[in-house]
Amino acid sequence: MSVTHASVIIVSRHRAQALRRCLVALTQQDHPQFEVIVVADPDGLAAVRDFAVKTVAFDAANISMARNLGLSLAAAPVVAFIDDDAVAEPSWLSRLVAGFDDPTVVQATGFVRGRNGISFQWQAAEVDRFGQDHPLQVGAGGVFDASEGRVVKTQGTNCAFRRADLLAIGGFDPAYRFYLDEADVNLRLMGRTAVVPLAQVHHGYHASAMRRADRVPLSLFEIAASTAVFLRRHAVLDLATWVQLQRRERLRAFAHRRAGRLTETEVMTLMLTLAGGWAEGLSRSLTALIPLEDDPPPFLPLPGTGPRPGLVLAGRVWQRRRLQATARALAGSHIVTLFCFEPTIRAHQMRFHADGYWMQTGGLFGRSDRDMPRFRLTGFDSRVAVERDRWQDFRPVAAGAA
Repeated sequence: MSVTHASVIIVSRHRAQALRRCLVALTQQDHPQFEVIVVADPDGLAAVRDFAVKTVAFDAANISMARNLGLSLAAAPVVAFIDDDAVAEPSWLSRLVAGFDDPTVVQATGFVRGRNGISFQWQAAEVDRFGQDHPLQVGAGGVFDASEGRVVKTQGTNCAFRRADLLAIGGFDPAYRFYLDEADVNLRLMGRTAVVPLAQVHHGYHASAMRRADRVPLSLFEIAASTAVFLRRHAVLDLATWVQLQRRERLRAFAHRRAGRLTETEVMTLMLTLAGGWAEGLSRSLTALIPLEDDPPPFLPLPGTGPRPGLVLAGRVWQRRRLQATARALAGSHIVTLFCFEPTIRAHQMRFHADGYWMQTGGLFGRSDRDMPRFRLTGFDSRVAVERDRWQDFRPVAAGAA
C-alpha cells in the first residue's frame, strides 16, 4: 500500500535552538515521504539553513498568520503541525497520517507527553462552542464523529488535517493570534477525527512572551482576546462569560501565588492584562474567511527519513560522558535510546538531545510513572528492561552494550 505524503509545518519565533532540536528529531521519522516547512524569524531560519526544508520569514506574534503562510507552501495532501519546543517520537508522523486512510476523516490528533518526557500533558478531549474542553475516553483510539456543538479537539503541537479541507475553510483565522486557534478550526471543519494515542510528541513548554518555562503566565492578554473572539464567532457574548473567564484565571493565578511562583503584585498585573485583552477582543476586526489559494511549490521531501534500526545503551551515571559520545556517534544510523541511572530515588526524565539521541535519566530506585512508588528496590538490568519496554511501541529498541 502506498504511503500518504505529508507536509509538516513548524512555526517558530525567538527559539532557534529549540527549533533545530525539533527538526533533528523529524529527520529520524520512519515516514519515508514528507516535507518540512519552517515559518520563523531570521535567527530561526539561520539555525535550520543546513536542512532541506521550505522556509518562510515571519517575525510577528500571530501564530494563525504564520500557519497560513506555511500552509501556502504545503504540497502534500495531509498537513501536520508540531510546535518548535516539541520533539516527535520516530513513529509519530506515520501513525498520525495513517488516520487518513479512512476517507471520511478530516483531521487527526495524538497524545502529548509533558515536561518530564514520560507523563502525559494531553490525551483527548472535545471542545464546545464556548471553547470549553470535555474529557474524552478514546481507549486504543479510533474515528470519532462531531456532534452538535462539539467536536474532538486537536492539540496544536500534534495534529494533522486534509490540506484541501483546511484550504476550503480559509485556513486559520488571523483574529486568533494565540490560543483557541485550533479549536476554532475544529469547529469550522466539524468533521470526523482520528484520535491516534500512539502518535506521540514530547512537549517541554519553553519560555515565550506568553509564559515562563514553568508554565507560569506572563500575560493573559491574548488568552482573553482570543476567548472574546471565539465567543463572537461561535457562541454568545454576555456578562456571565466574562465573569467565568475572570474567575477561572484568577483561581489559576492565585494557585501560582500560593505555590510561590507569583507575587501578589504579579497576580494583580496578570488580571489587568486579562481585562485589557477582553476589551481588545470585543473590538477586534472579524473578517469573513474565504478559501485559500491552492498553488504551492513542488513537494520537497526531507532526505534520509524512513525506518532505521534502534539501539539501546545503558550505564551508570559515572559512565555518562562515554555513553553520550557513543550515542552521538551512532545517532546518524540508528534510533538511539540511552538509559543513564544513578543509585538514588530521583524521579526519571526522558529527553531528546540536540545531537540526535534519546536519553532517560533518574535514580535506579526512583519512579518514572507518577503512579509508581517513590522507592522500588530493583536490579540494574531489570530496571533497564522495564524502561526499554515502555518505549518499544514508539521507537525501535534493541539491546546494546554499556
